Amino acid sequence: MSLLSVAGVTAKYGASQALFDVSFTIAEGQVLALMGRNGMGKSTTIKTICRLLPISGGEIRFAGQNLAGLPAHKAARIGLGLVPEGRRCFADLSVTENLIAAARPGHWTEARVAALFPRLDERKSQVARSLSGGEQQMLAIGRALMTNPRLLILDEATEGLAPIVRQEIWDAIARLKVETGLSILVVDKSLTDLARVADTATILQRGRTVWSGSFSQLGPEITAQYLGV
Repeated sequence: MSLLSVAGVTAKYGASQALFDVSFTIAEGQVLALMGRNGMGKSTTIKTICRLLPISGGEIRFAGQNLAGLPAHKAARIGLGLVPEGRRCFADLSVTENLIAAARPGHWTEARVAALFPRLDERKSQVARSLSGGEQQMLAIGRALMTNPRLLILDEATEGLAPIVRQEIWDAIARLKVETGLSILVVDKSLTDLARVADTATILQRGRTVWSGSFSQLGPEITAQYLGV
């Protein structure tokens, strides 16, 4: 059974329809890259999964449970861990306070997050607004891990960061896959970096799934047609 199943999902912003037919699955321990050009529905899809936007059609099931009608905080409690685009840390709270704000019992503890991101341990008493952009992104990932999710969702986790920091975050994602077997849904534009971690890929175009398959099958014809690469 799939951990996450998205089947024929449609969604709207008011009267404007944003998703028309989005479908994909993620198995336990699998990393899926959700791809597409800007404005094709990737972040909207994530919002529907995390219950931040109503589903107007289709079905989303997580660990066998239908997510329709479930509020966002309950979706988080059953195992969805979101790292949103733009980081969104609690600016006036310290690193430690950010990490424990939504912590739930399980594998991930402050010590394990510190081992994954040593910079956070060095700055644990600093308020989030004093951190660099890359450190804030590490904190956002660490905070999501502290909820001990079954599925980690990363929406443009390395967007706008310096190359050396991007590399640190991709190294951490690779470690999560190899060392913990955590299921991950990742949105990013870098085919090279995604190739390190992704097992499968789904491409969206104008709010529809237009291609799904093994990441290794994502050849130049497909990327040229749908990603403009």
